[in-house]
Amino acid sequence: MIATRSSIRCVGLLFVCGGFLPPAVRAQKAMSHGERPVDYANGLVGTAPLDQQKLIGNAPPPGEQLYSGFTSPSAMLPHSSTELGPINANLDVNYPAGVRAPYFYPNRMIYGFTSGADGSPTVMPVVGDWTVPPERSASVYDKAREKASPGYYSVYLDDYQTLAEMTATTWAGIFRFTFPQAEKAHILVDLGRGGGDIEVVDDHTVRGISRDGRSYFVAEFSRPFTGFGAFKQHPAEHPGYSLLGDDEVDPDARTISGHFAGAYLRFTTTSREQVLVKVASGASYAMAEERLKAEEPGWNFDAVRQQAEQAWAKKLDKIEVQGGTREQKMLFYSCLYHSFYSPQLRARKGEQFTDRNGVVQQAAYDRYGPVPLWDTGRNQIVLLTLLEPDVKVNILQSELDAARESGYMETSFHGDNASLMYLGDWERGLKFDWAGVYDYLRKNATDPNGPRGHLAEYVQRGWIPDVIPQGNPSPPYAGGNAGVATTLEYSWDDYALALYAKKLGKEDDYNLFLKRAHNYRNVFDPSTHFMRGKTEDGQWISPFDPREPYYNFMMKEASGWSTLWLVPHDVQGLIDLLGGREKFTAKLDEFFSTPYTAKGICRDCTGVIGQYVQGNQPDQQAAYFYDWGGQPWKTEELTRKILALMYGSDRYGLAFPGMDDQGSTSSWYVMSALGFYPVDPSSPDYILGSPIFDKATIHLGNGHDFTIVAHNNSAKNIYIQSATLNGKPWNKPWFSHSDMVDGGTLSLTMGPLPNKQWGSAVDAIPPSMTPR
Repeated sequence: MIATRSSIRCVGLLFVCGGFLPPAVRAQKAMSHGERPVDYANGLVGTAPLDQQKLIGNAPPPGEQLYSGFTSPSAMLPHSSTELGPINANLDVNYPAGVRAPYFYPNRMIYGFTSGADGSPTVMPVVGDWTVPPERSASVYDKAREKASPGYYSVYLDDYQTLAEMTATTWAGIFRFTFPQAEKAHILVDLGRGGGDIEVVDDHTVRGISRDGRSYFVAEFSRPFTGFGAFKQHPAEHPGYSLLGDDEVDPDARTISGHFAGAYLRFTTTSREQVLVKVASGASYAMAEERLKAEEPGWNFDAVRQQAEQAWAKKLDKIEVQGGTREQKMLFYSCLYHSFYSPQLRARKGEQFTDRNGVVQQAAYDRYGPVPLWDTGRNQIVLLTLLEPDVKVNILQSELDAARESGYMETSFHGDNASLMYLGDWERGLKFDWAGVYDYLRKNATDPNGPRGHLAEYVQRGWIPDVIPQGNPSPPYAGGNAGVATTLEYSWDDYALALYAKKLGKEDDYNLFLKRAHNYRNVFDPSTHFMRGKTEDGQWISPFDPREPYYNFMMKEASGWSTLWLVPHDVQGLIDLLGGREKFTAKLDEFFSTPYTAKGICRDCTGVIGQYVQGNQPDQQAAYFYDWGGQPWKTEELTRKILALMYGSDRYGLAFPGMDDQGSTSSWYVMSALGFYPVDPSSPDYILGSPIFDKATIHLGNGHDFTIVAHNNSAKNIYIQSATLNGKPWNKPWFSHSDMVDGGTLSLTMGPLPNKQWGSAVDAIPPSMTPR
């Protein structure tokens, strides 16, 4: 491990910046003083893991790769599924472990490039001889010459002396390969392990269809190739001979079908000669060809790149920041960039798409794919509402129409958090068919045959039991119902449903769901002061160690410590369960200071401060809970500490504390760096932390500006001394959407020591389900 690190270092609770800049950061630094937000964004941010063991915990399991953010450095547009980017992990010959991401920053070989959405081919330039995938003809690449900026990616392949560049439109992409002088310059195109059919149509066109018949692609080349052929893999029948099986290469063949079906195209090139490749995918060859003609009719790579950059600039310009270090700005705008990753566009208005029932429809509006509600449903969905409300309305409509097609509302992985998104957007003033969506939210919550797992048990008992696995296997692999975590999630969802029903005037439903919203209390064990699993007979599961993480036994990808705080809708109720404010804040202190000593190795549980895990969703709101406990200065300390230690603190300056999960971990950084966070996204309230910038202006999607000003702000002056909101004195560690929606200013005066009188009064704490 290299001893030098990025410029952010921790001294107690203070952070000093300056010194060595890692190559990936340094490569982004050579810009003029007139930098725009888009100039700061670095697509490589999030692709590296943390490298200080005290921050990592005990991950990864032996023989596995440590989790990074698994963000994509690909060239793409906001919310687009068309990604052109590097593959530096040959997943077809790697052991499966956790997330199978095609890019991991520390890797040093390029195996190919993605060319679009799922089902699109892998493309790879090779000079000289080549081999049939999955024994891919890889190349060492130069990290110093690797660049990932919004809408663009490039890398130099040392072994082939070839520069690979790529950019994208909504439905198509274009590669530009700059070759050396070579008699045998090749471009390989293949459909991967899934395979399918490949056809060399003429001397400048290749097309193919995935084996499942869902994805068609067309690739056009800027100049005729001088030779061609087809290849595929025959999977191993006798692994003792070869794990990969046999290859088949058919020179001059125009068609081939099978695993790793592909075509090789040969060129004779002069020094620095460029060959461009345009690729588009669709539900048919006609759709793919139409997309190529509509979005990339010519061969002007630089024009396409400029259009992509402009599309990103329009998004990133929505927040302007002043002050802070350059590295903080780079991290901020890179995280904001990743926040626009999901949900992904399925069809523009007027375009065709295939719905949940397999029926081809014409989109009446911009149709989006599912929202990853367990992940981005905690923060990013609020950020999108602030910055692009028109897009958000289309996302809401997409989810509603998908529910109409499937019969149920999307749930996404765990919990049933669509109610949080819909109520939150209603509270924030978006215009929508709120009554229409309620039927599906209610159906999810009441139909035992629906997507809420163990709903009948939850309704009957008020909690979900777990079964102690045979042999009581060690954490975190013990199976189960995630009974504690699921009970907490459903309680949170039900409170949102209760408020939703009340807004519609449905008092019976309000009372039904309000009662269920208190179910989290049924898994609180007063003898241990933790949320704890029960067996079917109502007995507490024993032995119980709150330090041990589980994937599905009692908890969900978390320990008992992390799961304790999964009550965002009723923090005051949790305070009462723990014995009042003093005991509540003491429990928080213990949470953030108890060393992480779990015996079980949870690959998702990284980015630790004490028992806190920033690298996964269950407890990411916990640092803000001190605002309820009357000690907001501790939230100010912790949010600054998390921002500094968990993002970009590695030797590359690129690390995330754990998976980004389609924009969730990124959105935590964006909102916390601004100085506020939506602890409960169904609520219109924002909980204050400590902004890292002197001034940040949010250009709200409704045309108004909301500005956060931090006077006397610095790496040492992290504590709020006093505040005004829209010109009036403000002594609360939170504000509501109504305070910002018409524009305004939150003005904070910062200092080096806590002002323990500011924001600490009992009547200053944020709202909860339980009255204070």
